[in-house]
Amino acid sequence: MEEANLLLESLKFMVLGMTVVFTFLVILILVVNFQAKIIAKFFPEEAPVAPNTADKADEAHHVAAIIAAVAEFRKNK
Repeated sequence: MEEANLLLESLKFMVLGMTVVFTFLVILILVVNFQAKIIAKFFPEEAPVAPNTADKADEAHHVAAIIAAVAEFRKNK
């Protein structure tokens, strides 16, 4: 009979512990969502700036250099 009492008590502690953890996680989610709303209200995101045309030309030069390097590597193999 003593073993049944110990099992029942351990089951109670398990349920209590799981309830505490679940409650903490729910509160944590609510607080983080509330904090995100506050931050979005006072610090709105700025619109992205259009990339400069010089950046596109520079990127094209990088791509051309990479393609040439890969072609040279394959040729020497």
